[in-house]
Amino acid sequence: QVQLVESGGGSVQAGGSLRLYCTIYGYTYSSYCMGWFRQGPGKEREGVAYIGSNGITSYADSVKGRFSIFQDNAEINLYLQMNSLKPDDTGMYYCAASTHVGNCPALPFGYWGQGTQVTVSS
Repeated sequence: QVQLVESGGGSVQAGGSLRLYCTIYGYTYSSYCMGWFRQGPGKEREGVAYIGSNGITSYADSVKGRFSIFQDNAEINLYLQMNSLKPDDTGMYYCAASTHVGNCPALPFGYWGQGTQVTVSS
């Protein structure tokens, strides 16, 4: 059974940094896309950052240059390093996994974590 568990959220002032963690259990697919998504107050959920099993990453324009997505060598943990945080980055952050292969932002994601809250104050 695939399970994703996020942690690392919290409250920070604008300009600060946070690192989010996602531990992945039971995921045995050799080809995949992993991603971080967020949903802010009154906003739709959006994709923030993606990484494929080939190591290729992609980012939403709003976070380029500030956020980095990476995995550990065992591919058990997924991370999102968030720097220069802004109040607009506030929201619930979710990690997700897709068993499909291709352009990660365009793929359906079937496995989701429960989310971790990030709050950025001005």
